[in-house]
Amino acid sequence: MDTRGTTICAVKKDGITAIAGDGQVTMGQSIILKSNAIKVKRIYNDEVVVGFAGSVSDAFALSEKMEEMLRKYSGNLMRSVVELAEEWRKGSMLRSLEAMLIIADKESLFIVGGDGNVVDPQDGVCAIGSGGNYALAAARALIENCDLSAEEIARKSMKIAADLCVFTNHNVIVETI
Repeated sequence: MDTRGTTICAVKKDGITAIAGDGQVTMGQSIILKSNAIKVKRIYNDEVVVGFAGSVSDAFALSEKMEEMLRKYSGNLMRSVVELAEEWRKGSMLRSLEAMLIIADKESLFIVGGDGNVVDPQDGVCAIGSGGNYALAAARALIENCDLSAEEIARKSMKIAADLCVFTNHNVIVETI
């Protein structure tokens, strides 16, 4: 079963990072399996926020592996994402996961892929998933042209993405850190 369809958007502004995700899970190109999935959550004693997109089982596996790395490196997010990427690149995992995470703590924001890539967004704005490009464009425009909070920008960006992407819905969960 191929389950896909989500958008995750993160905005870092004024010392606050908001990660927003929609609730839609689809099968193939035409079936909505669920409209209220929770794809943004707190991990590592509520000190880290993670949003995930991609294959559901792979996203959970990547999220769990990320939390394992956070425990191993005492919550050091940068070290944890780098070590996770290194483990993937060394081939210790059996296959490439079809998932991506946006992950943040109080200081850092990263995109982590199941293929071992790690990206530190240069402008504090990033998005992944089927509607990621729509949310990213909206967030960049809003952060440059409005005096909204990180959470407000993330919510508005997700609304725009949901209006444009059939795999994204308006059931948005936002976590801030």
